[in-house]
Amino acid sequence: MEHVAIVNKAWKLIPKIINGTKTIESRWYVNKTKPWNSIKVGERVFFKNSGEPITVSAVVSKVLQFDNLDETQFRNIMKEYGDGIQVIEREYDEYYQSKNYCILVFLKDVKQLEKPFNISKKGFGSACAWMCVDNIENIKL
Repeated sequence: MEHVAIVNKAWKLIPKIINGTKTIESRWYVNKTKPWNSIKVGERVFFKNSGEPITVSAVVSKVLQFDNLDETQFRNIMKEYGDGIQVIEREYDEYYQSKNYCILVFLKDVKQLEKPFNISKKGFGSACAWMCVDNIENIKL
């Protein structure tokens, strides 16, 4: 399985992945949404800013999943993994209070692609922020 993680350009996360300050991709959900129970060590994640081509890939070195999130668990996640996540807001605000699940995807072997490429999100939904595919070639444009 291969994965596409779509991130908000305004957060400037891709340069942090490239320079090694962001070593963990986090996703916070109300419901169990991809990549929950769908990502494994050794699989590849491709990263792109919304509306732009894929520019970076990385290999998954570890996956942690947390459910039944509460303030204590949130604070423990931020204390232990916040620097690697590079999350901007570390307060238990309304955004995090509304989430029930968190998945942490640890990254290694980060590569900036020499030839960025576009993908088709057909069948995944226009608002999709994470895609799981058998082979990235199947959605490459």
